[in-house]
Amino acid sequence: MDDRRQESMESAVIAAVCGEVRGDFKSGRTRSLDWRLAQLKSIVDLIKKHEEDITEAVAVDMGKPSYECFASEIFPVKSACQLAIKNLKNWTAAVNVPPLLATLPASASMKPEPFGVVLIISAWNFPFLLSLDPMVGAIAAGNAVVLKPSEMAPATSALIARLLPLYLDKSAIRVVEGGIPETTALLQQKWDKIFYTGSPRVGRIVMAEAAKNLTPVTLELGGKSPVIVDSSSDLKVATRRIAVGKWGNNNGQACVSPDYVLVDSSCSTKFIEAMKDTLKSFYGENPRESMDISRVVNINHFNRLVGLLDDPNIASKIAHGGEKDETKLYIAPTLLEDVPLDSKVMSEEIFGPILPIISVRSIDEAIDIVNSRPKPLALYLFTKKDKVKEKVIAETSAGGMVVNDCCLHFLTTTLPFGGVGESGMGSYHGKFSFDAFSHHKAILTRPFWMDIMARYPPYSAHKKTFIRCLLEADFVGVILCLLGLKG
Repeated sequence: MDDRRQESMESAVIAAVCGEVRGDFKSGRTRSLDWRLAQLKSIVDLIKKHEEDITEAVAVDMGKPSYECFASEIFPVKSACQLAIKNLKNWTAAVNVPPLLATLPASASMKPEPFGVVLIISAWNFPFLLSLDPMVGAIAAGNAVVLKPSEMAPATSALIARLLPLYLDKSAIRVVEGGIPETTALLQQKWDKIFYTGSPRVGRIVMAEAAKNLTPVTLELGGKSPVIVDSSSDLKVATRRIAVGKWGNNNGQACVSPDYVLVDSSCSTKFIEAMKDTLKSFYGENPRESMDISRVVNINHFNRLVGLLDDPNIASKIAHGGEKDETKLYIAPTLLEDVPLDSKVMSEEIFGPILPIISVRSIDEAIDIVNSRPKPLALYLFTKKDKVKEKVIAETSAGGMVVNDCCLHFLTTTLPFGGVGESGMGSYHGKFSFDAFSHHKAILTRPFWMDIMARYPPYSAHKKTFIRCLLEADFVGVILCLLGLKG
C-alpha cells in the first residue's frame, strides 16, 4: 500500500473519530455536572489502581526515578482532579456583575460554558502529566476531548490509550496514538479549542492550522529560562534548589528547568564550587551509577546535546562533568563556565543536563542579557535584597517567576502557569485550567417595563441631552430632563 493511500485511510479514521466525539458533545451529556464529576472521580480511581503501571511506563520511556514520577507526574494530576471535584459547583455557577446605569433595570452575569470538542496534544518529557492535566480542565469545563499523547514516550502513550477507555466515557473522550502523520491529520480537523505542549517550532505549525478555522489555542512552549544569582544569596541553599530544579527535574528535560545561570562575578567561583559539591552530594562521585536521575529520552536528543558540548567554543569551558555514554543515553551533569553569549548552547533551549554559568558585573547586566533574548517561560532570582527583587520583577518579562527557588510555581495551583511571547500563550492549572477550556458567556437580562423612549428615533436635542446625562451618570441632569427642565 503506497504512503498516500495509507495517509488517506488514517485521515478518514481520524475524521470518523472526531465526528463521533462531536456528535456526543452535541447530545449535551458532557455539560452535565454529574458527568463531569464522574469522569474526574474515575481519573482519581485510575491513578490509585495503576500508580505502579504509570511509574513503570514513565521509567521505560525516560528512566525517571519513582520518587520523581510521583512528585511530578502522578500527584499533580490527582491533586488537579480533587481540586476540580471540590470546586466544580462554584466554578460552573454564573457570576453576577453590576450592570451599567443606562441599562437599568437589568441584571448582568457571566456564565462559563464549554468550548465544545477540544484537541490536546501532549509532550514526551512529562508524558502522563502533560496528557492528563490539561484533560482535567477540559473535562471539568464540560468539553468532549481527543487526546494525542507523544509518540516519543511510547510506553506511557500505550498505557494511556489502554486505560482511559476502561475508566472514562469513551464516546466523549478518545485517545489517538501515532506520530507526525496522525498529528497532521488531527490538525486538519475542525476543533473548538486546541491545547498544545511542546516546542515553539511545532507551536507555530499548530497555530497556523488553527488559524484556518479561527480556533483558539493554548500553547505551552518553552525557551531558555534564566537564573539570576546576586552576591547576597545563600549559595549553599541556592545551588541545592537550582540543582534539583535542573537535574532533579527530568534531568533538565523540562520546559521550566533552569537553562543558564547569571551569577555576580564577586561570587561566581564560590558558586561553581558550591554547585560541584551539591552535585556530588546528590548523585555521588559517579552520577552514571545513580538511580536518582533520568536519562536522555532518545538518541536524537543525545546527539543534539553532544553536539552542544563538542562545539569548539564550548569544549574548553567545561568546569564539571561532560562525560557521556551513548549506549546508556547518559550525559553527566555538566557545568559550563563563562561560555560566549553567541554560542549555540546560549542560542537554543538546552533541554538536558548541561548548565552554562556566566559571570556578570551587576544586576543591570544580568537584566540586559535576559531582555536581549525571547521572553522565557520562567525566570528564577536568588537574592536577599528586596530592592533587587523588585527591580528584576519590574524590568523583565517571563511567563512566571520564582524568587529564591526553582520550578515550584508549576505546582502552585492558585497561580496561572503559562508563557508569554515565544514561550507560549494562555495559561492553566487549578481554576485557570477550567477557564482555559471555557467560554465565559456574557448575559444581560431586562424586563419589559420602564422602556426609555429616548433610545428610539426620531431623535431630538432633548433626547440627546437625556442620553448624554444617562450615559455619563449625571443623576441631576437625568432628573431635570425628566421634569422638562433641561434639554
